[in-house]
Amino acid sequence: MEDDAASLQSRFEAALDRLIPGFPSGDQRLGLAVSGGPDSLALLLLAFQSCPDRIAAATVDHGLRPAARAEAEFVAALCHERGIAHRILKPVVPIRGSIQSAARHARYGLLHDWMKEEHIQWLATAHHADDQLETMIMRILRGSGIDGMSGIRETRGNIIRPLLHFQKAELQSHVASQGIEAVDDPSNRDQGFDRVRVRKALGDLEGFDSRLASQSASALGAAREAIEWMVDRIATDHIATTDFGCTVSQTAFPAEIRRRLLLRCLHICDPALSPRGSQIDQTIIALDNGETVTLGDILCRGGAVWHFQPAPKRRNN
Repeated sequence: MEDDAASLQSRFEAALDRLIPGFPSGDQRLGLAVSGGPDSLALLLLAFQSCPDRIAAATVDHGLRPAARAEAEFVAALCHERGIAHRILKPVVPIRGSIQSAARHARYGLLHDWMKEEHIQWLATAHHADDQLETMIMRILRGSGIDGMSGIRETRGNIIRPLLHFQKAELQSHVASQGIEAVDDPSNRDQGFDRVRVRKALGDLEGFDSRLASQSASALGAAREAIEWMVDRIATDHIATTDFGCTVSQTAFPAEIRRRLLLRCLHICDPALSPRGSQIDQTIIALDNGETVTLGDILCRGGAVWHFQPAPKRRNN
């Protein structure tokens, strides 16, 4: 058991050093998002063992369940016992609409505000290999392209996920070995959520190493970066801004590059525009046929050169 814990600790420290080069010898602070579940408690325990004087933890009480406050206070007590700074965060505005999406948006907003107040440079979340596998399957079922299939990224801005190559079972075992009973969130069993149904289906499979999903996600992420590298260079040579929008002078490229060039041009005209994949494909077909179409509020004119500009505003009669 001690060997397993030492191995887990060593792997965690290697991941931390890889994701934040120079962190062990520096003075930056690491924030931890800790809900009280086994995954985030494992993150807390591993980080405490690695850099006890440079971490702080926060727990978000979304206000969605009566037990949430007690769970947050449970985490606060664990942190207090170890001398770890901890804060309970709660949204000012009640969460409505798509619960999981709205809760995620509120959670990251609260965590980023907390980091600014506490002068914390990095935030670690407890996403692990099983989460990665579930995410990739969900995105396959939704028809995602290469960006979506890159899965959960190990780094995104100042957010890191050092547990992506750890299996949930080993994290649970690590927490239990220290005599801590983790929080059981009933929403993790709610069949109304897509992720819960996927998790249940995966639970019937045996003999698979979920860590391999993170390897696949990393490979797809590298492919995405390579494509973006190429698109950057093509865009420099062939996209020109105008007084009204932009043009693309060369479009004879593979399909994935053409899609990304189209998105670049749309974002030049309207950074907030996020068309669906089918809309992008239909627009490219129209542009190839020399047609003029409107996507969002952007006028797209095809032919040998593609032209993009804001569509004229309609006159009120």
